[in-house]
Amino acid sequence: MKVRFIFNPYSGRNRKNPYLYDRAVDFIAQERLDGTIVTTERPRHGTELARAAVDDGCALVVAIGGDGTMNEVADGLIGTSAVFGLIPCGSGNGLGRHLGIRKPGHGAFRTLLHGRPMPIDTGLVNGFSFFNAMGLGFEADIAVRFSRQTNRGLAGYIRVGVPAFFKHHPERCIVHHEGITTPVDAFTLAVMNSDQYGNDARVAPGAKMDDGRFNLVSVPRVGFFGACSMLYRLGTDSFDQIKAVTRINGSEFVIEREKAGWIHTDGEPRATTAKLHVTLKPHSLRIMVPTTAI
Repeated sequence: MKVRFIFNPYSGRNRKNPYLYDRAVDFIAQERLDGTIVTTERPRHGTELARAAVDDGCALVVAIGGDGTMNEVADGLIGTSAVFGLIPCGSGNGLGRHLGIRKPGHGAFRTLLHGRPMPIDTGLVNGFSFFNAMGLGFEADIAVRFSRQTNRGLAGYIRVGVPAFFKHHPERCIVHHEGITTPVDAFTLAVMNSDQYGNDARVAPGAKMDDGRFNLVSVPRVGFFGACSMLYRLGTDSFDQIKAVTRINGSEFVIEREKAGWIHTDGEPRATTAKLHVTLKPHSLRIMVPTTAI
């Protein structure tokens, strides 16, 4: 089997301790794989490298990095015969955690050869692919602020999130879905393919990545104590019990907001238009997951 590892030296822990590059070298040698390792050098380079790997006949293409690296590499594999592998080492690792590939040291390398290929749905919003989640409002604001940080991790999210919470204002949005129009005052709005953002913050408990449906979750403005309650719900798999939150399931949404601005796709900030067209591509990517994954 021909394998290509795509390593992002600037993702998460790779920036401080790039030991996973050497771990991949050892893995290729130990398993006697027809494997090579390439390194990303600029934004969106991961997509180019993934497409080149497919052209080279690679059956397995592996991303070593965070959610941004995952997004770039997976974007180059949509609709191809290649299987996507993930060694997650970023700040949130939302996709990996949902699929049971929580960290690089928790069997991620073993899963590449001894897991199973799982077909998952993928998303597209205004030309930008996403695999775990996309969103607007407060979470897009956080994505912009977080992208400017050098020291990341959960502490980085808290550092930028707390002051942003008090400054951010809800955004009036109109959600169109299957002939129904739903107005929302969204402090933050997410379209989820998995159950969580990352760090086990489950905003869409029960969501599945292979059911042909997204979970749209719109959260209104709440006070400080309301926000604390929501944070508790995020960490206890009970966010779907909050009555003030709007939830819509579907495979396609048109979201109209008041003006152009930021969104995020898998945590990466994107500037785009006021009107957002979100579509789902069923079972368009195969990813290696543990045999115990749902």
